[in-house]
Amino acid sequence: MRFPSPRTLSIRTRLTLWYTAILVTILLVISALSYSLLRWSLMQDVDASLATVAQVVRDTGYPAGAEASASRAESALRDILGPEFYDKFFQLVDPEGRPGPRSTYLQGETLPLTPKARGHAARGLRTFETIRLGGTDVRLLTIPIQRGGAVVRLVQIGMSLDRADRALDRYRETLLVLVPLGIALAAAGGALVARAALRPVDEMSRTARRITGEDLARRIALRGTGDEVDGLAETLNEMLARLEDAFGAMRRFAADAAHELRTPLTALRGGIEVALRVERSPEDYRRVLASSLEDVERLIRLAEDLLLLSRSSAGREPSRARVDLEPLVVDVFDLGARLGAARGVSVRLDAVTPATVFGDAQAIRRALVNLVDNAVKYTPTGGKVELASWRKDGHVCVSVTDTGVGIEPGELSKLFQPFVRLASAETAEASGSGLGLAIARSVVVSHGGTLTVDSTPGSGSTFTITLPVE
Repeated sequence: MRFPSPRTLSIRTRLTLWYTAILVTILLVISALSYSLLRWSLMQDVDASLATVAQVVRDTGYPAGAEASASRAESALRDILGPEFYDKFFQLVDPEGRPGPRSTYLQGETLPLTPKARGHAARGLRTFETIRLGGTDVRLLTIPIQRGGAVVRLVQIGMSLDRADRALDRYRETLLVLVPLGIALAAAGGALVARAALRPVDEMSRTARRITGEDLARRIALRGTGDEVDGLAETLNEMLARLEDAFGAMRRFAADAAHELRTPLTALRGGIEVALRVERSPEDYRRVLASSLEDVERLIRLAEDLLLLSRSSAGREPSRARVDLEPLVVDVFDLGARLGAARGVSVRLDAVTPATVFGDAQAIRRALVNLVDNAVKYTPTGGKVELASWRKDGHVCVSVTDTGVGIEPGELSKLFQPFVRLASAETAEASGSGLGLAIARSVVVSHGGTLTVDSTPGSGSTFTITLPVE
């Protein structure tokens, strides 16, 4: 027979089992302690009763003539002690240890005098012992009676432990009935408590199962108790909000990508259809093919940008190697100077500090090229773009500063979103897919750095890449 693994049990079952196991341990410990305490209390009562009888015997000096008749001595003690002597018996022993008169209860049996009791009696001390007599446990007290500083007699008072044993047996039987009953009731109560405690979790689970990718606006209802279950619901709602934002961003990204791909594809198709309607000269076909090639190149660049952005956004680890930034910045400056010359924009190189970072040289170069290209696009003719790098607190900073149209403060929050076209872009009449800054930021973040912007509308912008040095 195979038992279920603890990992396959539900939380409700595990809580019930843990609760029951803990309660079983507590009940067993309490039962053992209470049984031991009851036994100790009964023995204390027996010893106190024996000590009372022994004290009376010692104080009275034992009735005169008792040596001649044990029965008369027993009657005399019963007359003196009354009911206190009802279930007790005695025996007299001389200093040499020879037994003398004793109770009729003993019926010819002799109470033993152990070396321990004799040694204590010689020092004037009493001794409590538990002995076996006639198949019964007996509690025995041995006390010395002294005259003139010498022991003249030993008196042994005994009492059967049958009543105490019966009381302990009844208590043990009671525990054997009540403890399993208590465990069964506790297990049932634990199951009810676990079910009630986990009912809100079950409701949350059912609600979460009904939420799909098309219905991420739904939320898990809070009970308003402020407990751990409400904390879990708040955490799940926050996760759903993040998922909703992520799904929305994915949908917008897919729609924007489709739109950006549709434009060059439409232009490519239109040019080819026009060329095929009538017979044309080789020069006309050549112009159509050249225009189509430009559209194809634009599609290739857009596809590469989308691929790079998706890889960076997915947290894909870039290839790692030592990258010397100084020649990289100079190379980007050369490319930016050619781009600026075509638009009448001056591109300059300020101080460049040698620094080495750890990352993907091509990706870092792509980020810098995007920033420089963006700066040239949004800088009017006659303006300037400046590159610089420096080290600060274990990091290297590369800035691209332009004297372009600048960015409105309200547009800074969506500056690095893919396919976003700002109002300043329309004013500057700049073309592009809207992926350059998004790609630059993704590359920088994947290298453990930051990309910040400081812009003043109408005065220009400064983009600063900060990367940790090797």
